[in-house]
Amino acid sequence: MTAGGGAFVRLVSRNSIATLVAVAIIVLLCWWYLVEMAAGMGAVDVGEVMAFRAWTPSYFVMMFVMWTIMMIAMMFPSATPMILLYRQVAIKNHLSHAATGTALFIGGYVVIWMVFSLVATVLQWLLEQWALLSPMMRSQDQVFSGAMLIFAGLYQWSPWKNACLRHCRGPFFFITRHWRSGLDGAFRMGLIHGGYCLGCCCALMALLFVGGVMDLMVIAVIAIVVLLEKLMPGGERLARCLGTAAVVLGGGLVGFSLA
Repeated sequence: MTAGGGAFVRLVSRNSIATLVAVAIIVLLCWWYLVEMAAGMGAVDVGEVMAFRAWTPSYFVMMFVMWTIMMIAMMFPSATPMILLYRQVAIKNHLSHAATGTALFIGGYVVIWMVFSLVATVLQWLLEQWALLSPMMRSQDQVFSGAMLIFAGLYQWSPWKNACLRHCRGPFFFITRHWRSGLDGAFRMGLIHGGYCLGCCCALMALLFVGGVMDLMVIAVIAIVVLLEKLMPGGERLARCLGTAAVVLGGGLVGFSLA
C-alpha cells in the first residue's frame, strides 16, 4: 500500500470512529430520555394513572418530542452502516465539508421521522378520543389490537416492505442509485433514505399502540427486530416469519373477542 493509500485508510478509520461515537452518544441520550420519562410515568399515583391527560398545546408538543426521540433511539442503530458509508464515500470523493454533509444526511433522515412522529402524535390523540388507548398509552381494545397485528403482519409480506427493506439492507445499493453531490444532495439523500426506512418500519412502529407507547420492553423489542431485519443474513425471511406470527396472533385476538 502506498503512503497516500495508508493515510487515506487511517483518515477513513479515524472519521468512521468519530461518526460512530457521535451516533452512539445520540442514541444513548435518547434512550436515557425514554428511561427517565418511563420512570416518571411509573412514579405517578394510581389516580393519575387512571386519568387521561388533557391535550393542551404544550402536552401535544411534549408527545411529539417524545415520539421523535423514540424514533431516533429505535432507528439510528440500524441506520448507522448507511451513515458511515456516506461519510466514507464523501471522503473518498474529496467532497468539501464531508462532516457537514454527514450531519445534513442525518438531518434529512431525522426530518422524515419527525413527520412520522407528528402523524403518530395526532393518531395517539385520536385513539384516546375513540377510547382505544388507555391512559398508559396502550391498547385497551382486543379487536383493535388484533386488527393492528394483522395489518402489521400483512405489511411484512407486501411488495412495499420488500422494496424498502432492500434499500435499507443494501447501503452500497442505495449509494449507487441515489447518490447526490453537494451539501443539498446530502440532505436530499437523508430524506430519501429516511423515506425507505419509514416504508420499511412504519407498520412495526404502529404496534407501539398495541404494546404500549412508553413500554420500554416493547420499544426495545421492536428496535431489535428492526436491527435484525436490516443487518442479519436472511433478514427478509425474518420479516416474513414475524409477519406470519403477527397475523396468526392478531386473528386469534379478534376471533376470541368476537366469539
